[in-house]
Amino acid sequence: MDSISKQHAEIFDDIEQTVAMNPNLTLDELNVVAEQRMRERNDRPNPDFFGLSPTQMANWLYAPFQELNHVSISTPEDLSASPVMRYLAIILDEAIEQEGSFKATAKGNLPTKVVRQASDLLSEFAVSQYCIHIGFNEFAGSNEDKFNALHYTRILAEIAGIIYHKSGRFHVKKAAQKQYQTHGLKAFFLPMLEAAVSRYNWSYLDSMDDNVDLRTFWLFMLWRLQSHSSIDQLAEEVNIAFPDLIGQLDINDYFTPQETLKTLIRSRFVERFLQFWGFVTVNPKRIFNKERLPAKADIQPLLTQTFQFEN
Repeated sequence: MDSISKQHAEIFDDIEQTVAMNPNLTLDELNVVAEQRMRERNDRPNPDFFGLSPTQMANWLYAPFQELNHVSISTPEDLSASPVMRYLAIILDEAIEQEGSFKATAKGNLPTKVVRQASDLLSEFAVSQYCIHIGFNEFAGSNEDKFNALHYTRILAEIAGIIYHKSGRFHVKKAAQKQYQTHGLKAFFLPMLEAAVSRYNWSYLDSMDDNVDLRTFWLFMLWRLQSHSSIDQLAEEVNIAFPDLIGQLDINDYFTPQETLKTLIRSRFVERFLQFWGFVTVNPKRIFNKERLPAKADIQPLLTQTFQFEN
């Protein structure tokens, strides 16, 4: 609030000087001057936004997926390193082999055959370098309930309008079947990505604080993380750029609001968005020799192939 008040005061000072030098300006002309001064300030780089202008930040926070400025989002030629897209291919292939649909479990989940095929892919992903317990984890499991990345993929495919569940079966929409046959898996990369950042509920797979919707800041966070790979630094930068987020977090006796924000960013944005897509890998170990390890995301080629930020 202090910063905003200071900006308003500076603008009023500019207008007062303009009036003093041009006492015969009409009200309409003064409005044009005020709009010009506001536009000039909104287009200036802001140090709290790490060089972004308020105008650019507003675009990244609120513009539709297809109207984002100063970033190019492309479909990579090779999607084999993306868990989400590989799992989607298994689902689509299973349906097409059975004339467009396959039977769901009694609980409404993907069948064991699909789960097993998806689990078998683990060794092909960069995340396989870490020792992962197969019992209940992100990238493998005995059923869909114990396989978070596969469940996430199925939900995204439904949100994106690629598949739907009806009468105990999973169906691939006719239009999606034609797209898959014509353009292959790449036809669904951008629709799935748009669903992930715009319509999927990022708190779905956890029971943490639900007051903060990090989706709003996804592109800003991606831009910053791509520049330095540090999750710790990213959390600090989000706190600097959007200080009111801390006030939205529930206060508890175990973690500071800053620690809670960092946990949310690591879990929802880095591990269960970027890592699911194959954009980064994160070492699950947090303590080594009784010392806390730096929270670091290893940037994968798929991320830089997908997102190109303008300088």
